Amino acid sequence: MADSALKHTTTVSLFWSFVDKFGQQIVNLATGIILMRILDPAEYGLIGALTIFIAFSGILIDSGFTRALLNRKNISPAEYSTVFYFNVGLALLLYMILFATAPLLATMFHEPMITPVSRLLFLSLLLNAAGIIQQTLLIRRADFRGMTKVNITALFIAGVTAIAMALNGFGVWSLVVQTLVYAFFRSLFLWIYSKWIPVKVFSIKLLQSFAGLSSKLLLTSLIGAVFNNIYPAIIAFFYPNAMKQVGYYSQANKYQEIPFGILSNTYRQVSMLILPEINEQTERLKRVVSKMTKSLAFISFPVGFLMILIAEPGFQFLFKDKWLPAVPYFQMLCLAGIVSPFTFVLNELFIAREKANYFLGVEIVRRIILLLLIAFLFRYGIMGLAASWVIYTWITLVISLILSRKLILYSPAEFIKDAFPYALLAFLSATIGYFLTLGIIDNRLFLLVNMIGVSLIYLLLCSLLKLEMTREIGQWLSAKKKSYEKNNR
Repeated sequence: MADSALKHTTTVSLFWSFVDKFGQQIVNLATGIILMRILDPAEYGLIGALTIFIAFSGILIDSGFTRALLNRKNISPAEYSTVFYFNVGLALLLYMILFATAPLLATMFHEPMITPVSRLLFLSLLLNAAGIIQQTLLIRRADFRGMTKVNITALFIAGVTAIAMALNGFGVWSLVVQTLVYAFFRSLFLWIYSKWIPVKVFSIKLLQSFAGLSSKLLLTSLIGAVFNNIYPAIIAFFYPNAMKQVGYYSQANKYQEIPFGILSNTYRQVSMLILPEINEQTERLKRVVSKMTKSLAFISFPVGFLMILIAEPGFQFLFKDKWLPAVPYFQMLCLAGIVSPFTFVLNELFIAREKANYFLGVEIVRRIILLLLIAFLFRYGIMGLAASWVIYTWITLVISLILSRKLILYSPAEFIKDAFPYALLAFLSATIGYFLTLGIIDNRLFLLVNMIGVSLIYLLLCSLLKLEMTREIGQWLSAKKKSYEKNNR
């Protein structure tokens, strides 16, 4: 792919991927605000305690074949169909196992409601499995616009359904049905939009041809799924007032992930498309990763520090006082979220260079470190667990940067050079905002002044220091202005 074509594909893909993730999070936020005002934290805790099983099963169903399909240049209809039947068949098997073991989960978490809730909730595994190949096809076509329509429409329908049920007193069942409705309509729309139907072919030989890369990615993803969702399960099993505390922690984590999730998933999907195209051009890869680092830092750091600053009045204003115990978890987890998008980009680099063994090796080392951190900080309660995640996330970034130096000569020192100026200015901006608003009591005014003030201070500081991203934004705006003036003469 030529530079101009690659740049165009990257720009269009980035735009629609961002619209998709941003739109999803806006719908989730709007729906969540309404539902959290109605439902009890303990009802969210029931769902939160089960996320580890849903995440683990979802990864197992995919088995790494999606990434293997994306990395292979030419895919036959028989290969797509083989993977499709494998996904659906495995989903059915896993659902039957989870259905049978639901009472054991209820006993483990000391909560009888887990049995009926999990048996219905786990149906989402079957519904999601039915759309995996269709989603893969849209990503291969770089049709992020189509993905945007599918995801946001399905989310909206699910959100409206959940709100209607919550208002009519269905409690936790409104959250269960929300998950099922979203999974159903998303898969349905993917089938309609992709216009793909499986052929009647299933080949073990074809399946085995993907095994090299997919098996390593599968093991890596399974490890990630367990450890990324282990905290609600630990809280539910070991701590008093468990389901309510799981609700606080899971929702704090969910809402701190909104902006960082948008960034991570946007850059991840574009990286999946772009990096394999240039994976044999080391210098070019290094430039692309450096550019991604700067653009991520430009957004991630100011957003993270601002969220920490406005957390308490934000929760009080949006979700009511009953959710205030979640604020300390939220603020702590933001310190992890700030750097998580960078790790996502570096992970895609390992896969693009077909270094799945790097990816797997790093994952195993990182998870051993996480286990040690959990074991050491467990005694300090849920805040100790949250702190263990923050420390782990930063260590993960350092390890990934050390490996990236071996692959493309992009070292930790170069990362600091690219990212630190934005981090420093973001911290200074938030600090200035904190002192300027010390006397403001009204939550709405506090939020408004800080959101606008911190953003303007940050952009002003970046402009004064002539950082690269502000220069590029200025050039882009100038080009758009000239284009507009030319078209309106």
